[in-house]
Amino acid sequence: MDDRKTPTRDGRLMRILLVASLALNLAVVGLAAGWALRHAGGDAHPSRLDMAGGPLTRALSTEDRHAIGNAMRETWREADDGRTDLRDSYDALLADLRAVPFDPTLVSARMRQHRERFAVRFEMGQEVLVTHLATMSDADRRAYADRLEDRIGAYRAARDHHRKH
Repeated sequence: MDDRKTPTRDGRLMRILLVASLALNLAVVGLAAGWALRHAGGDAHPSRLDMAGGPLTRALSTEDRHAIGNAMRETWREADDGRTDLRDSYDALLADLRAVPFDPTLVSARMRQHRERFAVRFEMGQEVLVTHLATMSDADRRAYADRLEDRIGAYRAARDHHRKH
């Protein structure tokens, strides 16, 4: 008699759903990173602020980008954002990816934690940007809006060009 357990239909379905969820998470991260690298602007080495904020930050003047970057670093230093925990979590993710048997539930949960931490940092950045925009004169804010409109137009033109080819 064979004592091995045969997977149930529900168990197989759950595993398929978990693997699909992991694949979707990886696809979203890959698409976001690819888009950011592809559309990072003309700079040979765009700053992390440019990479994170896209056209909203690239439309800022150089002085404004520096001021916002400094304010963001200060805000992040003051916040307990779990940087060490995140490093440890990446190390654990690497171990989870190499584990046999592979546990997609664990990997998915760890990726969800990363996404939540990045969302917190993104929101901090938005708050710093909005605070900075509120300090600008009406004329400077209008000039910023014009540059932003140009950036968005350039992005749309490039996107349409890539879709055609």
